[in-house]
Amino acid sequence: MKIALIGYGKMGHAIEEAALSRGHEIVCRIDKDNQEDFDSVSFKSADVAIEFTAPSVAVGNYRRAFAAGVPVVSGTTGWLEHLPEIREACEKGQTFFYASNFSLGVNIFFAVNKYLAGIMNHFPQYAVEIEEIHHIHKLDHPSGTAITLAEDIIGQLDAKHSWSENMPVADDSIHITARREGEIPGTHTIVYDSAVDTIRITHEAKNRKGFALGAVVAAEFTVGKKGFLTMQDLFSFLK
Repeated sequence: MKIALIGYGKMGHAIEEAALSRGHEIVCRIDKDNQEDFDSVSFKSADVAIEFTAPSVAVGNYRRAFAAGVPVVSGTTGWLEHLPEIREACEKGQTFFYASNFSLGVNIFFAVNKYLAGIMNHFPQYAVEIEEIHHIHKLDHPSGTAITLAEDIIGQLDAKHSWSENMPVADDSIHITARREGEIPGTHTIVYDSAVDTIRITHEAKNRKGFALGAVVAAEFTVGKKGFLTMQDLFSFLK
């Protein structure tokens, strides 16, 4: 594939390494200092763009890529209030793949979380909460991954209808604690606590390589397709 990178920080460099190792070509690298390259021939020649930037600029990046006719794979979180606009663009012929976390391990963790929540629906004596830790450069909180975990639990637990970062938390809400420390790539923990014991499941990312590989695999899947795509579509294809 010919890949354009939107965002050339630490994740952009990790994605570049993963893409090159799989035989792909990086035809364009766009960061905050060369926004004019969205209009370049090299960007328009890309089969797909992989976008990892910041919530404040992500949607604008999607719009400019769509205007150039380039499909987008994005792992930026914190912009979902604009999701209806992006879905509408996909209904009109654009291609967009979104995941709150591209790590294949995290997506296995999502499946385990759903399964466990289904069991815990029968044991209301357990209170549930979510803890997440990321590096100090991550601007949004809670993480998109933590929100996905919370929403998946809400879908299984009859007693829970929302999530919140605020304390005290309502009885029908899941509390999410978000911490920003050092250069931690990402740690997520689900805690079920009762008067007699505590159950914890944790996913701890060791580096950015897992996220980068997942993004490149998603890009390979996206080329030639239309519409709004997710990791669920990718995993269904891999089966």
